[in-house]
This record gives sequence, C-alpha cells and structure tokens, in this order.
Amino acid sequence: MPSPFPGMNPYLEYPELWPEVHHWIMTFIAELLIPKLRPKYRIAVEKRVYQMTDSNSVLVGIPDVTIGRYLISTKKEPSNIAVASPPAKPLTVNIPMPEEVRESYLEVREVGTGEVVTVIEVLSPKNKLTGEGRKAYENKRLQVLGSSTHLIEIDLLSGGEPMPILGNQIQSDYRILVSRSQLRPTAELYPFNLQEPIPAFLLPLRKGDTEPIVDLQAVIQDLFDRAGFDLAIDYSREAVPPIAEADVAWVNDLLKEQGLRS
Repeated sequence: MPSPFPGMNPYLEYPELWPEVHHWIMTFIAELLIPKLRPKYRIAVEKRVYQMTDSNSVLVGIPDVTIGRYLISTKKEPSNIAVASPPAKPLTVNIPMPEEVRESYLEVREVGTGEVVTVIEVLSPKNKLTGEGRKAYENKRLQVLGSSTHLIEIDLLSGGEPMPILGNQIQSDYRILVSRSQLRPTAELYPFNLQEPIPAFLLPLRKGDTEPIVDLQAVIQDLFDRAGFDLAIDYSREAVPPIAEADVAWVNDLLKEQGLRS
C-alpha cells in the first residue's frame, strides 16, 4: 500500500520507527544509484560511532505516584529490646546510561583510486538536537565541507534545529542540501513542506561525468510499500512529533478522503 501523502509521510518520523526508516532510505538510495554509477563508481556504506547519554529525556525521574514517607506509629510498647527503625521506602528512578550510537551514511567512491567523491547523509533526530549526536555530525560535516568531497545532506525530519546555513533564514519543514566542492561556500538548497512533493536533485560527481537524478520521492514511496510501513502506522492517532498547526486540518482531510481516518 502506498503512502497517502504527496511528499514526506510525517508518520515515518516517529522516533521508534525512524531507525528502520533511515536504514531503508539508505538501502533504496544505494539500489537506485548503483546501476547508474557503474562501472566508474561504487557505493559504500559507512558508520559514524559515538558515545552519548539521552539528554533529551528525563534522566533521573520518579514514578507517577504520590510521593511521601509512610508514617510509622508513634505509639510505643514497653520493651527491653532495642529495635531499629525500618528504612524509608525507596523510590524507583532512572539513571543516565552511556549509549553507543551508530549512524550510517553513504559514500560514492571512484573505482580504482578508492577516493570518496560524494558523501550522502540522511539526518537522524540526534543530529538535530543539542548534544553529542549533533556535535559528532557537525564535526563530520565540517570535515567534508573542508575537503574536495561533495556533500548531500537530506533532512526529512520536521523537528529539531536545522543544520546551519549562513545568512539564510528560510523556514521549511524539510530540506535537501547539495554542496558541490568546487562551488563552496555556495550550495544548492531544496526546501519543501509537508504538503509538497519531495524534490529530485542531481548527484554531483567528477567534472565531466553525467550526474544521475536522485528521485527521493520515488525512494520514499517505494520503501513505504516494499517495507510494509502501512502495517506499522495507525493514522487514527496523532503523529509524533506533532504536525504543525497550519497543516493539521489538511492532514485530517487527506486521511479522511483516503479512508484512513474517520
């Protein structure tokens, strides 16, 4: 079953579902590009690894119950035996734990030399929130931007803080950045919103080589159908993160028209 949305499906942004979505996006982009890049280029899957604690959730909390100490009777019975007072009842809490995070990205490598020509990144929620995830990604981003490697940065997450762009206050739900090494600091930005199709873009390669079109809209529709995400989504519930107020009525009407919401 295809996605009911004309562009990005906001229900794919659900935090618990996103790692799976991210994996499939990478897989389908690679499948799309491999036959177009042969025999001069190949696609490699790389991983960025870092340690973090989840600073965006409650690290030390208490259960949703009334807090208080159980009162001990003050009535004393005569006794010659010393009795220790029972300890206060403990509360159950959560403590921050180190987490090893692995984020995959794609590299277009030149066959023969092994040189990385283009890096393709699909942002994850941790990249867009303050913390180690964003720091690790920004460091990698700066390394690529300071090299002769092209960068494709795909942001299909409406939440969080977008990656920095100098002197640009464009507001959009989603965006795709194409940074060609020979044109820096100038780059191509494709901003788009929930109600719009995902724009296609050209994959930068070596000078003189034909640049294949990356139809990201087709990738999203294909993965939604082939990976069975329609079976994992309940459209009767609100999306997480919540849909922008300006789009709530449109989403409700769209889902009702397709019989996915009553």
